[in-house]
Amino acid sequence: MADEQQEHPEPVEPDDYEPDPRFSFANERTFLAWMRTALGLITAGLAITQLLPPFDMPGGRRLIGLPLIAMGTVIAVVSLRNWTANERAMRRGLPLPRSPLARITAVVVTIVAVIGVILVIVEGRGS
Repeated sequence: MADEQQEHPEPVEPDDYEPDPRFSFANERTFLAWMRTALGLITAGLAITQLLPPFDMPGGRRLIGLPLIAMGTVIAVVSLRNWTANERAMRRGLPLPRSPLARITAVVVTIVAVIGVILVIVEGRGS
């Protein structure tokens, strides 16, 4: 019984518990990594929409670039929310909440890559 209580401590009020700083720093590093990912996606999306030569299909650049910009924006907002939720959970002694961010990012990047491949194949047939 004593072992069960150690595995799942009772939640405490936020001011009653200060988590190990290493966990807070790890949470912050994760947040900053997501912010770098967001900036990379936004930058790639902007570069694709503005600098890539146009495809034969009208709007092809936007079809690739805009989802990347949107995903970067979503990551920036959701990663801040996740950082806050993780800090709150650590301070209350609760399990960390799960985040769908990695799965959503992987799906969006995969879809954009498939669209890019299709556009390049269609472009190659026109030549």
